[in-house]
Formats: sequence, C-alpha cells, structure tokens
Amino acid sequence: MYFRQIMYVVQPGESLASIAQKFNTTVQGIKDENRLTSNVIFIGQPLTVPSNLEKTVYNVQPGDDLYTIATRFGLDVEELKGMNRLEDNIIYANQQLVIPEEFNVDYHIVQAGDSLYTLSERFETTVEQIKNLNNLRSNIIYIGQRLKVSEGYERQTVYTVKSGDSLYSIANRYNTTVESIMTLNNLENMDLNIGQKLTIPVFSEVVVNVDTANVRERPGAAYNVLAQMARGARLPLLGVQGDWYRVALFNGNPGWISKTVTALRAYDGSEPIVQILGYYTLEEGPTLPSSYQSFVTNIEQISQAGLFMFRISKDNPTTIDKFGEFTDDEVRAVVTIGHRHNVKMLATVHNLLYDEGVELAKRVIHELVSSEQNMNAFAMNLVRLVERYGLDGVDIDIEDVLEEDRDRLTQLYRVIGRVFDERGYFFSTAVPSKTGPNDPSVFAKPFDYPNLHQPTDQFVIMLYNEHGWPGSGPGPVVSIGRMETVLRYAMTVMPKEKIVAAVSVFGFDFNLQTGRASYVTYDMAINLAKKHNKEITFDKETQTPMFAYTDENGVNHEVWFEDRASIQAKVRLANRLGIRGLALWRLGMEDPAIWTMLRDDAVVRKMGLER
Repeated sequence: MYFRQIMYVVQPGESLASIAQKFNTTVQGIKDENRLTSNVIFIGQPLTVPSNLEKTVYNVQPGDDLYTIATRFGLDVEELKGMNRLEDNIIYANQQLVIPEEFNVDYHIVQAGDSLYTLSERFETTVEQIKNLNNLRSNIIYIGQRLKVSEGYERQTVYTVKSGDSLYSIANRYNTTVESIMTLNNLENMDLNIGQKLTIPVFSEVVVNVDTANVRERPGAAYNVLAQMARGARLPLLGVQGDWYRVALFNGNPGWISKTVTALRAYDGSEPIVQILGYYTLEEGPTLPSSYQSFVTNIEQISQAGLFMFRISKDNPTTIDKFGEFTDDEVRAVVTIGHRHNVKMLATVHNLLYDEGVELAKRVIHELVSSEQNMNAFAMNLVRLVERYGLDGVDIDIEDVLEEDRDRLTQLYRVIGRVFDERGYFFSTAVPSKTGPNDPSVFAKPFDYPNLHQPTDQFVIMLYNEHGWPGSGPGPVVSIGRMETVLRYAMTVMPKEKIVAAVSVFGFDFNLQTGRASYVTYDMAINLAKKHNKEITFDKETQTPMFAYTDENGVNHEVWFEDRASIQAKVRLANRLGIRGLALWRLGMEDPAIWTMLRDDAVVRKMGLER
C-alpha cells in the first residue's frame, strides 16, 4: 500500500476523524500509530499520521496569506481552503496546512534573475504550460517560489559522458541496465568517450522469440519453472545476471528468462508508455460479439484483462454467480492464453444488469455491507473465485450503491484489501467518475475516493458517463476535457501511479426527437455513415469523431463514437499526467486501428511488480 508517516500538530477544532479525513487515512490507523486508547486529543498535541504519499504539511509563516501559499504550491485558494476545511481566508502563524504533494513532478525554486521565459527555455516547455501547471494569473514570479516545470511524464534524457564514467555507473545512476543503454544507443562495445552523448532508457522489456520459453525461479536452467511464455510475450526487465534477464511476471512476482530465447527492447520515453486493461465479455446478442477474437489477436498490446463474467448474487450477496453461459474450462483456457503472454488476468465482479433493475442492485450491496460477517464471507468467496480459475486477482465493479452505504462500502474494500494482501492477490476496483469532492452526480456520491482507494492496488475510473444516459443530450461518451478534469481531481487524493482511466471504444446514436441513445460499435458507426452517405468529422474540442444524419422517417440523429485518433489522444493524456494507463470497455467493439496505433505510436507496458 501507499503510506508514509507525517508529523502533525493538532489544530483548534480538530478531531481524530477530521485529521484522518485530511490525510486519507483512518481514525484507527492514527490511534494505532500513536498508541492512543481513546479518541480524545488536545490542541498542540503532536501526532504521527500514516498517510498516502500525496500529502505534506506546511507551517504558516508570519506574513503569509492564503493567496501567497496557494501560488507557492501551484494551487488555487479555494482548493487550498477545501482541503483544509477553512470557512474563511483567515490563517495564523504556525498553523499547519495540508498540501497535496505531486510525486513524479519536476519542481523549480525560483532564483534571482529567473523569469517564466527563461524557465520555459531551460526546461523545454512553454510559458503558458508553466502558468497552467501553477494556476498563475500573470507572468509575475518571485524568488523562493516553487514552480512545477513539468508533469513528470517520462521524457527523453540525454547524458554526456564525463571522466571516470562507465556504463555500469551510468546504469546505476538512472536505475537501468548496461544492456538497455547499449541497445538503445546501438553500442557494439562498452568503451566510452568523454563528451559522448547517451540516451537513457526509461523502460526496458524482453520479448520472447521462440514458441515456448520458460521463466525460472532463479538464473539457471536447473531451477524450477514459474511460468511458460508464448512467442511474442513481453516481460518488463528488472535486471541482468550473466546470460539471464530478471523479469516481472503477470502475478506480480519476479522470474528469470534466458537471453537465448528473447530479444531486448529499450525505450527513451519519446512515445507514450502506458498499461492497457482490456475488458472481456461474452457475446451480447447478434450485434455485439464476444471479446475472444480481439483478445487473442491483440494480446501483445494488453497488460491486464478484466473478465466481466461474474456477478454478486442477488439471493446471497456474500456469494458470486456466473454472469452468462460458460464452463469453468472455458475460463481457464482464456486465463492460460493470457498468462502465456504475460497478461494479468482478473475477475471483474459486478452488481449490474439484474432483471429487477437498479433498485435491486442497490439492495444487494446494502445487504452485503450490513455486517462485518457478510464482508468477510464475501472476501473469502473472492479468494475462492481467484483460486478456482487460476486468476491473479479481482476487479470489483460495484456501481449502484445507496448513498447511506458510502462508509460501509469503504469498509468492505478494507476487508477485501486485507484478505488479498495476506495472500498476495491483486485488488483492483472500477468506480464511477467524479469531477471533484462535491460532484453532484447521485451515481458517484457513494464513492469516497480519498478513503476508498487506500486498500486497493489499482483504481479504475470509469469515464464513460458524460453523454449517453437518459436526458444527457448528444455528445461524446468521453471528451478529452472531462477526462482531464476527472483525473486531475483523482490525482489530488491518491497516487497517480495507481489510477487507470477507463474509456469507451463504443459510441452512441442519439435520436434527437426522442432523446434516446442506442449503443453502437465502431463498425456499426462506420456502416451508418456509409449507409447515409455522411462524412465523419473529428471534433477538435472534444477529440472525438461524429456525424449527423436523417433516418428514413425524417428524424435527425447524431452519432458520437471512438476511433484510432480519439483513443490516441487519451493515451497521450494518460502519459502526460503520469497515470498507470487506460482501460478499454470493451474488447471486440473497437476500431481495429487502435491496436496499430498502440504498436507503432506508443509502448504498452505489461504489469510489473507494482501492487
């Protein structure tokens, strides 16, 4: 999990509950850390607070005001007030304010003679980009101010060789390997010259180039086989020893594979590097095919698969039913295919599409979270599900929830997180998107981002609800603007490295007379445009394709969908923000050119050891 210890002094009016909320932790966690036997605390009491990595504490100095502090840390005043629950702009010396600390962000402390122009030149960016990153209203900056100068996404690094350097010392400095540097720079030997320019790899992997390759427990042919990989399988590189590569496996464990059966690839960060979670479903009627063919065809560009094949039982919510018609052996066969290509395989367990509708879905969750006994039983049944099919973990897709169950839902996730942590299984969750803590969406309110994410290894934010719901009017399922707004909020309350942005590969055909929208795959959208002889335009503001037509009854329609270009824009945004990657709902509905784009214009990173 993502925790560190922060020293904090209790402020007037605070309680353990309010402090826990500030730092995205729990009352019990603070009590355990400080050996408190009750919830009583007093003003000025020092506390050790276990917190997520994204927050720090600032001591107000004489002469400070909220505007100067907000400007110093690249925030706006309202964001700073909201985070610290301030009702007005009054602050006092030595008061402690919580500040979101963005890791993997490059900062610069303004020095005498600096200007936004000189900084933009030095850090290879623009004045406007620096202003946007820091919420600056003008070009005025002052000595000692902390400025974000980049968003920390992986960029090219060129190193100039100095006297005394070796490939080993350079590799150690940049946490890479000698072999990766040699591969990326096309070096034939290890000799270096002073002044020589070397491009530093930001990510390396090995690709299997034989039909079957063994991954072993240790470097040597006599050691136990942990997994078998098929031709084309891609494994993140962790290290090198002799003729063996240390690599990361789908289950979050390391292993060793021989150099003789693989090829090394190294990347400089000039292209987006992302993980791709592909959602896998069975056939949904005659017009929506199963995900199988897309999965097996494009498996080299898939990091994880979520098998949308399991639902929380309406009869006993502590248990899990099959969702659709399939045999255990069919699931195991798909899992084996995924594992042979180093894909992390997850059971997506949901509370959706009951015949009785949304209200039943909410009651199912209400019963599930009504007692600790139910929560523990459910967590153990998830374990049995994982072990039954040889999966690597779960992706919990609970969507319809009563707002009154908000805190109990968070407790359910803590129970699942504890049980899965003890067994080394992966815990992902998919949740509705929200633009901020006060997002008015009734759908999103029960999901307490700051606390809900803590027990999870991965937080999948489902962005496909901007348009397409009853009364929404026509528009994109996921515009690039809303995507950025949602992700930027999430990044203030959890580590960006665990965030996955779930985007649609489908679209909607909006009937402008009835106000209703019908699901369309990429192929269905293209065929509609051809049928009505309509030109598809790419909306630059939302970064999505669309067209309008009039049907045989004289009714006007708008069709908004996703294609290669729109998904590429989302891949680039995910990379720029530094989040883990994208999830695609769902495999089998997409523009096939998406996969060509991912192969040629991006780097899909398989899962490493992150948990």
